[in-house]
Amino acid sequence: MSGSGHAQTQGQPERFNAIAMVNNARASGAGTVQIQVTRWSTTAERTQLLNVLRAKGADKLLDVLSDMRPVGTIKTPDSLAYDLRYGHEAPGEDGGRRIVIATDRPIGFWEASRNSRTMDYPFTVIQMEIGRDGKGKGTLSYATKLIAKNDSIILENFGTQPAMLTEIQVERGN
Repeated sequence: MSGSGHAQTQGQPERFNAIAMVNNARASGAGTVQIQVTRWSTTAERTQLLNVLRAKGADKLLDVLSDMRPVGTIKTPDSLAYDLRYGHEAPGEDGGRRIVIATDRPIGFWEASRNSRTMDYPFTVIQMEIGRDGKGKGTLSYATKLIAKNDSIILENFGTQPAMLTEIQVERGN
């Protein structure tokens, strides 16, 4: 959930459009990912999530995250938009920004009814590096488990590599 102490602003809405690549090929649904951020998480929300993960683990974090007010949505051309629950931005090294977005991932009926092992991986985490020019790259980790270790948060993915987000472009004020 980003270790920076950067003061978070509520900012203006932003849209991030990216191409998702899996194993060096475009992901299904033409590989387009649209992320709409309508607000950034507050410092209090960030602190609450970090404290819950460290003290009570990922199961309790999922409960708290699921109850948070959405910060935006994510969608692909072949899916409905679903809510994002956490969004944080921090200054990047080159004058750009580092962005971390997280949410509880949608669980389908089939997956829930079979109590599949994937149920242990209930998060989606997006990490982006955006340059001063509003273009960037990043990763999208779907079916992820979050683990607190010392002062770090480790992402464990269920049997897959994260999708690489390329050609990210930012549109402000949408």
